Order: sequence, then C-alpha cells, then structure tokens
Amino acid sequence: TDLRPLDILSEVVPAGGLARGMRVFQVQGVRGFQLSASRPRALGFPASRLFIHCDRFPEEFSIIVTLRALSGPAKRNEYIFTLMVEESPSVLVGLRYAPDKLHFLFWSQERAGGWQTRVTFPNVSLSDNQWHTLILAVSGQSFSLTVDCSVPKDVVVETPFPASLSVRRANFYLGSRRRRKGVFTGLLRQLVLLPGADATPRICRTMNFKVATLSVPAVLQDVPAKPVSNEVLKYPYETDMKVTLGSRPRCTKQQKAQFWFNASRRGLYLCNGSAWVSMLEVKHRLDYVEEYQNLVTNSETMGVEVFTIPKVGLFAAMANRITPPGSAIYRWTDGKFVHYQNIPTYQAQSWKYFTIGKKIFLAVANFEQNERGQEFSVIYKWSRRKAKFITYQRITTHSARDWEAFVIEGEAFLAVVNHREGNNHNIDSVIYRWNPRTGLFETNQTIPTSGAYDWEFFTIGPYSFLAVANTFNGTSTKIYSHIYIWLSGSFQLFQSILTFGAADWEVFHIGDRVFLAVANSHSYDSGMPAPSNFYAINSSIYELNITAQMFVKFQDLLTYSALDWEFFSVGDDSFLVVANSFDGFTFSVNSIIYRWQGYEGFVAAHHLPTVGCRDWEAFHTAEGSYLFYSSAKEPLSKVLKLKTT
Repeated sequence: TDLRPLDILSEVVPAGGLARGMRVFQVQGVRGFQLSASRPRALGFPASRLFIHCDRFPEEFSIIVTLRALSGPAKRNEYIFTLMVEESPSVLVGLRYAPDKLHFLFWSQERAGGWQTRVTFPNVSLSDNQWHTLILAVSGQSFSLTVDCSVPKDVVVETPFPASLSVRRANFYLGSRRRRKGVFTGLLRQLVLLPGADATPRICRTMNFKVATLSVPAVLQDVPAKPVSNEVLKYPYETDMKVTLGSRPRCTKQQKAQFWFNASRRGLYLCNGSAWVSMLEVKHRLDYVEEYQNLVTNSETMGVEVFTIPKVGLFAAMANRITPPGSAIYRWTDGKFVHYQNIPTYQAQSWKYFTIGKKIFLAVANFEQNERGQEFSVIYKWSRRKAKFITYQRITTHSARDWEAFVIEGEAFLAVVNHREGNNHNIDSVIYRWNPRTGLFETNQTIPTSGAYDWEFFTIGPYSFLAVANTFNGTSTKIYSHIYIWLSGSFQLFQSILTFGAADWEVFHIGDRVFLAVANSHSYDSGMPAPSNFYAINSSIYELNITAQMFVKFQDLLTYSALDWEFFSVGDDSFLVVANSFDGFTFSVNSIIYRWQGYEGFVAAHHLPTVGCRDWEAFHTAEGSYLFYSSAKEPLSKVLKLKTT
C-alpha cells in the first residue's frame, strides 16, 4: 500500500542542470521540456533506477502525462516514452500519439518469442497548442484514458497486460523509441508512473485540470530554486530564445527551434523545421462586417468555390447561370478578385476544387444541356504550362447540382448530385472512383436520391460518411435526407433525417463535438393545405450522440428559404452564416451570422443585407478574414471583410 509515484521525467534531469538535448520553455505560464531529435539515446536511463527492489513492471498502474503538442503538420506517430531492452528493437512498454489518436503499446512474453499489443484510444485531440494532462490506468484487460479529468475512455482488449513483465537490461527513453524518427516535438512537463493504483482521484482535485500535477522536476515547478550565491540561474528560460522580427522568414531545418515575432498580428511563432507554429498570439474577436468588394459577374451566380493553387495564388470560381459567356474564374490580385479565365458552362450550379497527387482539378455541375442537346458535367485540369484550366473529362449527368470530392483509404472519389431527369426527381446520383491506371473517374456506386441538391462528406475517427440533401420527390419537399457510412467497400445507409426541401448540409466541429446543419428551403406538399408561408421555416442543427450512435437534433433556427450554411472561426469564436434567399415576398432578405454561445447554442450576432443569396464561402489571406456571397438573382456578388478587435 506504500507505493510511491515514480517520476520518469526527473530521472532524466541530472542534479543541478539539464541533460543534453533538453531545453526549458515557458508557455501560457507553464514550463515544459523541449526534446532534441539529434540525441535520442542521451535522453534515456536504466529501468533499474526506478525498479530498485524488483525487476518486474507492475501489473496494475497509472501513467500520468502533462504535455503540449504542436498544432503544425504532425508526424504520423510521435513517442512520449518507451521502455526497451538493450540491443532489441521491440518496445516493452510505450506511449505514442498520432493525429486524433493515442496508442499504448506493451510486449507480451507469454508465447515463444512474444508479440506486441497496441491499445488505441480514438478521437483524442491533443495537437491544439494547449496543455493537457492524460491519465492512463491499466489493470489486466482493462485500459482507461482520462484527458483533462473529463469522462474516461474505456477499452477492453483480448490480451491482458502481462502479470510478470521483466525489465532486466531495459532502459526508459524519453520522447522517442531510441531513434530520431518519431521524436516528440512538443513540450513535456510531467511523466509519472504510479504502481498499483488509478491516479485519477489524486489528480482530478485541482481547478486547472490541464496542468494538474503529481510530480514534476524541480526546474519546471512554478517557483524556480534561488541561486546559491549571486550566480545567474542555471536554467535560462526565455533568455535562450532566438527571435526574428520583420516579415515572415524561412522555416527549414536550419531555423528549427527559432522564434519569429509578427508585430502586425502581435504573435510569437516557433519553427518546427517546416512551418511556423503559433505559440502565443492575440486572439481576435469579430467586431463587425464591412462591404469590401462588389464583384460584377457574367450573370447570376448559383455558387462560388474559393481555393488556393500552391505557388500560384488564391482563386474564386463562379458558377454563372447564363451561357454564353459561361462561368468565370477570378484571381486574388493586390487585395481584390480580378477576372482570370472564362469557361463555357450550361446553367452551372457549383464548382468543386480537388487534387489527386500533384494533379489539380476543378469540376463543374451543369444543370442544362449544351447547344448539341448533350447533357454532361465537366472536370477541368490545371495546366501548369498554360496557367489555365483545360478540359479533362466529361461525365454524363442529369441536372447536376453539386460535386463532392473525397479520399477513403487512399483512394480518390468524386460524387455527383443528379437533381432530376426530365420531370422525374427520383433518380440515381453517382459516386465515381479514380482509376490510377487510366487516369479517369469510373462509376463505383449509385445511390437513389430525390431532387437532390448537395453531398457532404465527413469523417469521424476511422469512419467515413456521406450525407445527401434530398429536396423534392415530385409531390412533396417533406422527405427524408440520408446519411451513409462507408462499410466493406461501399456506402450503406446510416441514418435518415426528415427535412423540408433540404438544399445543403454543413458538418463542423466545436472542440470534441460534431455537428451537422441542414438548410431547409421550403415546405410544400401537394396533398396538404398550403401553409401561410412556404419559405419561413426552421433549419436544424444536429449533434452526434456517441452513445446512441446517431445525430440528434440540437437546435432549430428560423430561416427564409435557406440554401447554404457556412461555418467559420475568428480567434476562439465559432460562427455559422446562413444564406437566406426568399421570404415569400422579396429576395432582399437579411442573411444572418450566428455566434456559438455554448449552452445557449447559436445566437444571432450580425444581420447582413443580401439579394437572393445562394452561397457563402469563408476565406483568409495575409490581410485578414473574409466572407464571399453569391447572388442567384442579380449579376453582382460581394466580398465582405470581417473586422476584428
């Protein structure tokens, strides 16, 4: 019963100094170690220093970790610690994380040769530049992970943790598996092994759960030790930083661990070897919205797609109604969108930008036939030589409304929404799979839809979903829209939700919560009495209920023939903007920005005058953040700038 915490982190820190390959940084008022990838073996020590009286790893235990993972481009796996036998590549015990996952590894020696077991905790988001405290409790076949003293995630596996795991001739390695690949790139404050107990009750007693401590090295404690004499402190925290001022400098391996202060944004950034990662910056808040650019378009615009071509620039593709002249692509030049290219389209409804490897594509959904009576939508490919989009593949469609591009298990897909064929709205929409051998999209699956308007692809953990917005079945707009899940090589029905002329789905995340918003456009049923207003109707926000494994209604918002939702963030605040298009009397209707207010849900914050608003796009440049809206009733779209404080 007298089992004490074993402070793994303190064992690496020599008395009166720091180990080679360790630096101390203070972020958000909390200190932690940054580890060097160049000397992973230097950050190790024999397990016998912890297990003095017994060379067996405890059968039941907790591991407590306090860390701050960077939010930049994460490696596939980064190790927090490992326990490895000398001259063996196998990990006896280890903890590593990948994007949105945490893996606990252990070696079972009950069979000849042994084998490694991996216990995975999905949906663990650590790479957000915030401090987090993890408590992993292990007992037999049961593994429990508590993050920041929230609800524990429990996993039961077939292989129990071994009752007698020998640590003879084994070493602990901090932040690595004894090699440079997979070294932990964030900050580490606490790493403690507590034998024989679940540490959660001991940790989760403080108000600041994210930095709750059981044991941390003296150099990281809140009050640094006073120097023995008048000598300077031995731990040079901020004094060891190299800070560059001015415009954005290069960030390569040569600049790794250097800092850059951006005076205009009042932000401090750290180079992780490939990108500047925000360490400290003023959080902006949305104050008001101002008109920034009036963009005269070829004709009414049914949709807009904003995208960036690497090393070329920012573009906006407008889906214009009238042919000729077709649809136009604009390029962001000197802080404005300037006409760049015209493409022949036939009552275009939307564009979709996507990439496959180094290839860059732009697909248009055509609603009408061309001059020859042919009806197809077109995929265009970016020509680096011509610096233009050129025709790549034509695909037969039926009053196409939308394209959605996505990748599942390394394979590229493209889904088209077919709205109707003649007067028949109950037809198949099609999912195409990219064939790398032929370099073309080929039919992979058809899904029955009813006057469909929109596809929305999203992932939750390892699962892939595709939601369709069904609008009209020929007699009613009060019909079910469907969410499909990818299982065994195809999409299968997951959930059906009653909608009213659904025109758009928008998926978004706030923290660990997953939401799905539907834009309901109008309520009509040929067999029912006409309502007082077809177009003043609730649009709904649904939230994923993990326990029930389904989306449940979270909030209703009154909208006016809503055609689109767009989610965006400013600083720490989250917003939804709706495209209200018609209130039953006029197309001059306010579209509304809703602010996330936690327990209150989304609350109206800004009312934006729009005319026949069809689509919203949020985008960012070095100069700031913007909203772009397209009008389906006049040849004028607008760029609005978000003014922040």
